[in-house]
Amino acid sequence: MSSPDIGKILDNSKELDRLRKEQEEVLQEINKMHKKLQTTPEVVEKPGDDSLSRLKMLYTRAKDLSESEVNISNQLLGQLDALILTGPPGQQRRRIEGSEQKKKRMKADSDVSRLTPSVRNHLDALASLKGEQVAARVTLEDADKDEWFIVKVTHFDRETREFEVLDEEPGDDEEGGGQRKYKLPMSHIIPFPKRNDPSSAQEFPAGKHVLAVYPSTTALYKATVVQARKRKTDDYILEFDDDEEDGSLPQRSVPFHRVVALPDGHRQ
Repeated sequence: MSSPDIGKILDNSKELDRLRKEQEEVLQEINKMHKKLQTTPEVVEKPGDDSLSRLKMLYTRAKDLSESEVNISNQLLGQLDALILTGPPGQQRRRIEGSEQKKKRMKADSDVSRLTPSVRNHLDALASLKGEQVAARVTLEDADKDEWFIVKVTHFDRETREFEVLDEEPGDDEEGGGQRKYKLPMSHIIPFPKRNDPSSAQEFPAGKHVLAVYPSTTALYKATVVQARKRKTDDYILEFDDDEEDGSLPQRSVPFHRVVALPDGHRQ
């Protein structure tokens, strides 16, 4: 391989390092925004606050950087494969053995090793949800309304970053009955707070809109906090938006581990 080819490899390596550093900076900003929203969720309701818009911008930038990293990594893999096949002058050409499946597995392992520590920790946390119940949006992006249910995580694919989940108790109106399986992106999954760890639950003040499990069902709906918790283990007192009885909204008691933040742009 000629010196210009080696130069291209070095250039791509430098670009990969730059992308990783910028990724780390963006992830740090995202973590700061998460902490801000967890400690003062009411800030998003203040006039002129752009917290959610800024968070969306940061997520978009993180996604663009991740895609650029994959693109540069693929270029490097191709360049290195060519170098291995050609070898230095006078060296016998090597043969790369192994099935396509083995090559893909090696590439996937290499991709994981190139991830930043923050991204790896985040993927580890998502993979640890296997066997846990989470809130999942099972409707498509262009649906008229969002439908959220309690489902069980059966698998998380680190490469595609998709969840495989199981709806263990579909409603009576579901076609075919029985359990239903879904494959969903990360954006359609919200982990519940731990029942045995009340400190993991986000605090929602009175008047805050949330997404909560309606009592005696496995479906989640938009609700308004009527009474905040006095103790970490207390239930939330909520009014569900579509729960009108006799012209008024009855107040429902919902365990803290069945209440999560209302997703941005939720369609009831």
